[in-house]
Amino acid sequence: MNIIITGASRGIGFEAARIFAKYPQHNVFALARSKAGLEKLLQECKSDNGTDNVRIFPFDLLQGDLKTVLIPQILQKMNNVDILVNNAGMLITKPFELMEGSDFDMMFQANVKTAFNLIIHLLPYFSKKAHIVNIGSMGGFQGSSKFPGLSLYSASKGALAILTECLAEEFKTREIKVNCLALGSAQTEMLEQAYPGYRSPLTAGEMAEFIAEFALHGHQWFNGKILPVAITTP
Repeated sequence: MNIIITGASRGIGFEAARIFAKYPQHNVFALARSKAGLEKLLQECKSDNGTDNVRIFPFDLLQGDLKTVLIPQILQKMNNVDILVNNAGMLITKPFELMEGSDFDMMFQANVKTAFNLIIHLLPYFSKKAHIVNIGSMGGFQGSSKFPGLSLYSASKGALAILTECLAEEFKTREIKVNCLALGSAQTEMLEQAYPGYRSPLTAGEMAEFIAEFALHGHQWFNGKILPVAITTP
């Protein structure tokens, strides 16, 4: 499998990339802004299994040139894409009345537009039966409990969920499956920064195990679905 995962320098993306890399038949292309985090990922993958099936590429999906810089780098590693995990994202937490237009722009660009840009640039290279997994949030899942300070984050993840449903319909003739996992909390650096002192019942590694398994096999049963992944009820 040729696998691309974004936001791979820490947290769930880091752990999911490690899980993918445990299978020597997989080629993994790991993206993130943090060069140091990606270099740590590469070293841990080599330590885990001794294989050289991971390519890291520090890249800013918000500012970087996908057409002339990123896509050529990907095509050096793989001639088609079997799995894309859009895990990169941003969380800003503050009361709604303190939000600014720049917060709106950053949240929707990081959580929706980056996925849109990557999918549209990779569209000619997806294999038949490819699986696109968008990492959403229970905050963007209709009917779930909502929390103060997360209005724009939740709204952006809700937009990603609807984009998932639309793309699944549009890509049917291409035989590309698209699903969205609406994650509950997991103990990640992002969560710790947003809510210091809060402890999630799930580790980043535990959540990553589910995501990796779903990315590899979930499209055999699901397409265009928004699936809640949380141990609490909405």
